[in-house]
Amino acid sequence: MYFDFGAQPAQTNYNLLTATVTPRPIAWVTTRSSAGVVNAAPYSFFNVMGHKPPTIALGMMRHPSGSLKDTAANILETGEFVVNLVPESLVLQMNQTCADYPSEVNELEQAGLVALPARHVKAPLIQGSPVSLECVALTSLVTGPHQTVVIGRVLAAHIEDALVLDAEQGFVNTPALGLISRMHGGGWYSRSTDLFQVTRPVEPEMAVKGS
Repeated sequence: MYFDFGAQPAQTNYNLLTATVTPRPIAWVTTRSSAGVVNAAPYSFFNVMGHKPPTIALGMMRHPSGSLKDTAANILETGEFVVNLVPESLVLQMNQTCADYPSEVNELEQAGLVALPARHVKAPLIQGSPVSLECVALTSLVTGPHQTVVIGRVLAAHIEDALVLDAEQGFVNTPALGLISRMHGGGWYSRSTDLFQVTRPVEPEMAVKGS
């Protein structure tokens, strides 16, 4: 079936994208406003964009009124944020930070979470997250009246010691991270437990002449 994204409601486009582009990693983003208020919220329009320099992208929607949500407002104001990855053990706390709290409310406190200091930015790490990425904003792009994309540079990573296999080479016990990913609507998530491996070919296979 053909879907013309320019001729159908935005909600239909959202439903199609989130039901098909799965699983999506979750950026549990912490920020700190210039007034010192910590904010935490999860975003699944997120991924790594490259490693030279280490770069990530965040797609952030606005409130229905058109105003920026706290995460976007804080990033644009301070240029700093932390991406914490979400283990299954903290899924309920992560879900709690989805609530639409007023700007002066600290979502980490509401969810019973502990903030840990970062080294390069004022935004905190989330205790219990196996991986936290300290980031600064490189640029932002308004892609629509209710949507902003932030491109960030990763300054540093905090990874649980027990999950690092080889620090010098950057090898990590990825399955042991226990991360969850976002699936389709209605609060569906996935685990990364059913894995398989396919070896990448050294060179493309050449067609046999005359075949």
